[in-house]
Amino acid sequence: MSLRPYIVGNWKMNGTRAMLSEARAIDRAAQRYMKVEVAVAPPFTLIHAVHREAEQIAVGAQDCHADPDGAHTGDISATMAADAGAKFVILGHSERRQDHGESNELVRSKAEAALEAGLKVILCCGEPEEKRDEGKAEEFVLTQLKLSLPDAMEDVVERLTIAYEPIWAIGTGRTPTLDDIAAMHGAIRAFLVERFGEEDGGQIRILYGGSVKPENAREILGVANVGGALVGGASLTADSFMNIALAAGDAEEQ
Repeated sequence: MSLRPYIVGNWKMNGTRAMLSEARAIDRAAQRYMKVEVAVAPPFTLIHAVHREAEQIAVGAQDCHADPDGAHTGDISATMAADAGAKFVILGHSERRQDHGESNELVRSKAEAALEAGLKVILCCGEPEEKRDEGKAEEFVLTQLKLSLPDAMEDVVERLTIAYEPIWAIGTGRTPTLDDIAAMHGAIRAFLVERFGEEDGGQIRILYGGSVKPENAREILGVANVGGALVGGASLTADSFMNIALAAGDAEEQ
């Protein structure tokens, strides 16, 4: 089985109902371009509305609570996200880990809850600048993955995606080289093969999540073991987002 490139838009804390026109445009474009699997994760307030509009793209959540219900004011459970129409959830994003102090153990609990609720999981990992400068980037990321992944998973190729975010390159003016990207994705691939076996570990998609734009998408998505992209700001308009999807299809044909 060979999975299509996976291009996921993370709208973060952006979007009101006025953004539904962009969601419709993304969906119409995705219907015409089936070489790539396209998905968007709007804020919780728009999951149901985007789900109702979407015919082709998958709709997901940006986070979920580890518990199915209870006294957790302001939180959303995986079951609630699924009920709103989410098919997947992004977990362990660097902004959640940094802004909300999420530990690997908490991310693992959330992943277990998401899988139990029937959601697919996009699990994020990435190293800060000091770990990169200390030469401990791979060690940090692989430990993060080891501690964040659920102990047992079924249908792992279909239900798990890894997203690598080079945190050290976000807002610092530093840019990962293609060799940097290839090295980290290769290390993650080796870890997944060791963890899940050659057949499954060799097929799990590994997304790159470091400021992917239409201008750099084709060369990044052509790197070995890069199975797609987790796109932030460039996913907020259909034009820029679908140009990244088109680049993914071109890279797949190379």
